[in-house]
Amino acid sequence: MKKILVVCIVLLGLLTGIAMSVGAQQSHDAWIPGLASFLIPGLGQLLNDEVDKAIIHFGVGMAIPVAGAFAVSVLPWNLWVAGYSAVALATVAFRVYSGLDAYNVAKDTGFSLGMTEEGLTLSYGF
Repeated sequence: MKKILVVCIVLLGLLTGIAMSVGAQQSHDAWIPGLASFLIPGLGQLLNDEVDKAIIHFGVGMAIPVAGAFAVSVLPWNLWVAGYSAVALATVAFRVYSGLDAYNVAKDTGFSLGMTEEGLTLSYGF
């Protein structure tokens, strides 16, 4: 379990570092939806105003661990560690995919987040 936690932290750090370096070069905040969708699948898609895709990503993000836990529970007890490791790997893989999808869409649409006199604003450049 500790190894999975370390892998998740390393992946989060890599995703944040890549997104911040690319975001710094292109003057937009595409890393925000990417990171949001990595943490909660579908949140970045919602920030990108893709509601249908957000619902699908959130549903799949919740279905993988729930269905995986059910599938592992029917395995013999000596295979539980391998089964739960596979479920955790699938969960992390989907979160990385969801984060990259949100990042790429935000980058293509020119997503930015900023403060104005009126408050916090989200903007898209088409």
